[in-house]
Amino acid sequence: MTSNALTTTEPTPPSSTGEMLSRLLHTLGDPYPARGAEDITVVEADPLVPSVHRLADAMSAAIGVFGRQTAAVGEQRGHPHQRVEVQAGAAIDQLMATYHTTLSGRPLGVLLDDPTLLGNNDFYRARDGRWIFLITTYPHLRDAVGSVLRCGLDKVGIARAAAGWDAFTLEEAICARGGVACVVRSRDEWLAHPAGRYVAQRPVVEIERVGDGPVRPLEPIGAADEALAGVRVLDLTHVIAGPVAARLLAQFGADVLHLSRPDRPDPIPMIAMTGGGKRNAYCDLRDGHDRAAFHDVLQDADVFVHAYRGLARHGASTEDLVRRRPGLITLEYHAWGAEGPWGERGGFDQLACAATGFAVEEWTDRPSLPPTYLLNDYLAAYLGAAAVATVLRRRAAEGGSWRIRVTLAGVCHWVQELGLLARGDVIDLPRPGRTPLAALSTTGTDFGPLTEPATPFAYSRRTVPQPGRRSPLGSAALQWR
Repeated sequence: MTSNALTTTEPTPPSSTGEMLSRLLHTLGDPYPARGAEDITVVEADPLVPSVHRLADAMSAAIGVFGRQTAAVGEQRGHPHQRVEVQAGAAIDQLMATYHTTLSGRPLGVLLDDPTLLGNNDFYRARDGRWIFLITTYPHLRDAVGSVLRCGLDKVGIARAAAGWDAFTLEEAICARGGVACVVRSRDEWLAHPAGRYVAQRPVVEIERVGDGPVRPLEPIGAADEALAGVRVLDLTHVIAGPVAARLLAQFGADVLHLSRPDRPDPIPMIAMTGGGKRNAYCDLRDGHDRAAFHDVLQDADVFVHAYRGLARHGASTEDLVRRRPGLITLEYHAWGAEGPWGERGGFDQLACAATGFAVEEWTDRPSLPPTYLLNDYLAAYLGAAAVATVLRRRAAEGGSWRIRVTLAGVCHWVQELGLLARGDVIDLPRPGRTPLAALSTTGTDFGPLTEPATPFAYSRRTVPQPGRRSPLGSAALQWR
């Protein structure tokens, strides 16, 4: 087996945007990372928002690398060579896409079944003076918090109840009930923790050849076809990072079949935002009939993207799937690393910021998330999709079955490793709000008109495609077109 080399020391921050891009391309396994970096131009740079972290630089790099690697697939299939240009302001808008997106003129948050669930997500101070971030976004997560705190599930009630607990005890109690929570740690505390050491030893994107598989050439395509035309992707993801990665693959021509359990769907606003170009089928791997249908479509899949723990219980681990479909590429999203000490623990973008020291570094009068609110989800999406494009090229040359892993905590590490800006240089910058820094685009969906940040990069010799139409869950059969 081959994989990225593990690192055990803090890397030196890159000295330029070109070095940052070259390092990232090297991590993905691009054979000519310096040459690839020369084909990416980033317009503007940090600081753009009041954060000590290089948010625009990091997101611009991830977007640029995705654009470059997707173009490289197209070039291998007959498209002309492309340069990629990224606007740093548009990169910030991507991090804030959930705030800039509206459905039929309404913000996504007000369209949730229970908007208060999202509003309760916050830092709360515990009895020992430490802070903890609690998540109640979904009913089962709300119930886990409620079963432990036994309080009214509003911010005042949660704050009062959390103040009666020691932070680490509360973290363990909520996670034991199937919820998610994380105590705010400094970076040194996190790197001394077993889960932190596990994440720190790995690159931001792990790519591993996990078995043999046939060479699958990238066949020539027409000038009007998108780079990933004919690539078949099974998308078993939820929330943001995985769905956005699969949406990016669909936008550039892949046939993406999104699978969801009918009893635990993502909210309609999330499907509208992340479902561009996908077909949506129901599939519950606990059901024998659905599992058999899943194995049937797997036989013609090129890529399997997932963001769930416990798939091995249903015969759907990467090892199981590549035995059934040699040559498969899997893209796995995890919060803390699949095989680390917290491998069985759930997590979200905000919890990764709390755990890794990121929220401490953003601290003003209390721990803080970045001014964009989200960070890891969108970075992870672009990084994972870029890795898929890279591995499609590797599979075309050398065959093999491949696994890609991206962790939310690992994305935090990567942003921190880019180096911190001086607080005095950023503190007076305006906070980003609901007014985007770059262009918006509006498309029709089965849910109504969707307005969202436009695709954040441009090609030099080709028009970047727009996301495809959004369709309801369960509206497609569990089969390929």
